[in-house]
Amino acid sequence: MKGRRTIALGAILMLLAVSLLPQAAMAGPKRRIAVLPFEYGAVSGSLGGYDLGKGVASLLITKLVNDGTYSLIDRQHLDAILKEQNFSVSDRADASTANKIGKMLGVDAVVYGTITAFGFEDKRTSYSAPSVPIPVSIPYVGGVGSLFGGFHGSSRKQKARTAIDATVTDTNTGEILAAVHGLGESQKASSSFGAYDVDSSDFSTSLAGEATNQAVEQMGGQLIAMAAKIPDNQSLALQNVEGRVADVTGREVIVNVGKQNGIAAGDHLSVDRPYKTIKDPVTGKVLKEMSSTIALIKIKEVAQDNATGDITKGGGVKVGDSVKKVTTDVTAVVITPLPGSGDGSGSSFQKTTMTTSGTVLKKEATK
Repeated sequence: MKGRRTIALGAILMLLAVSLLPQAAMAGPKRRIAVLPFEYGAVSGSLGGYDLGKGVASLLITKLVNDGTYSLIDRQHLDAILKEQNFSVSDRADASTANKIGKMLGVDAVVYGTITAFGFEDKRTSYSAPSVPIPVSIPYVGGVGSLFGGFHGSSRKQKARTAIDATVTDTNTGEILAAVHGLGESQKASSSFGAYDVDSSDFSTSLAGEATNQAVEQMGGQLIAMAAKIPDNQSLALQNVEGRVADVTGREVIVNVGKQNGIAAGDHLSVDRPYKTIKDPVTGKVLKEMSSTIALIKIKEVAQDNATGDITKGGGVKVGDSVKKVTTDVTAVVITPLPGSGDGSGSSFQKTTMTTSGTVLKKEATK
């Protein structure tokens, strides 16, 4: 009985521990995303030379990095790509451009969008009271006199508003995974009898900064909530590594893919060679290339940009042959000899002819 209670208590503790694990730890590898500078053409008239789109992207990146749900592209790396490709501000909100940048950066998804509102509202109200006689006592003179005085002042009400729309797309398929929206408003009212300090020099504490931060907070929360919708394209890419044979010495093969491509010691690569190319009869365009797996390689040494392995099955490998990472059981890979090339072991088929000499014996008739 005591043993059953111990088992039951252990099971409860295990369930409790699992429930308390961080969500990110249970979800597998972090999704790698890029946040592009936002387009802000509709509101650029009041911004002067300040790039509000980059500012908003920077705020959003900071929030997502601090949260830890995603792995994000370094801002300098992103700026270098944008400069190299010479993308304009208006290109940032274009889906095809965003996906192109995302593929260059090697991310699972890209976030891009537009700042649709960024404005201020400033209302001032002045007021005054008419002059009226105010009775006062005049010391050392005696009697009662009067002074004429008036009352005047002003009130001011300011409001800032920021609205941002963003789209999240799968860089592998171009599919729109989510559309998020952020809206922020900040306002304050005051009364004054003279000069009034309108804005703080620190953007984060200004009305505009407060409104923008609110909008970014909303967007960031929505992006964090939809993280599970983003496919792990980078893991898939690492599984589908493709390269070429760079050298063959006996059974040892060197390929032009290595650590930077996700290759590790113990991985298996299949060696494929095309045996037929199908072309469009009108345009001559290659429609399909048919190939056979002629060998398997097991990797034993890995450098940054190359790897070395041994042929474990098949043969006939040549420099320039295609290789790709095998993600299935290697025993299930079928080694197919190329037509007329041999049995897949590296040796060609040889026709053997036999010749004989002597007297052909005739079959005796039965008596």
